[in-house]
Amino acid sequence: MIAELIYVACGITSAGCALLLFRGYRASGARLLLWAALCFVGLTLENIVLYIDLVLAPSLDLFYWRSILGLAGLVALIYGLIWESR
Repeated sequence: MIAELIYVACGITSAGCALLLFRGYRASGARLLLWAALCFVGLTLENIVLYIDLVLAPSLDLFYWRSILGLAGLVALIYGLIWESR
């Protein structure tokens, strides 16, 4: 029960961060905010798949899909950090 609540809370928090970062990007135009928002979109998707994997369908093994989504988000952030440092 508590674990499921924590999965949902993490997903909501990631989605909130992505939303605030997108709003900040739209207001200021700072591209680093866009890359960070894309990272949090990936982390939000990872949390959604985590909930599906461990709570809704525990018989499925979605470990690799979760990992790919999290990695894609982090790669977007790293790419943005490198691109914007130039």
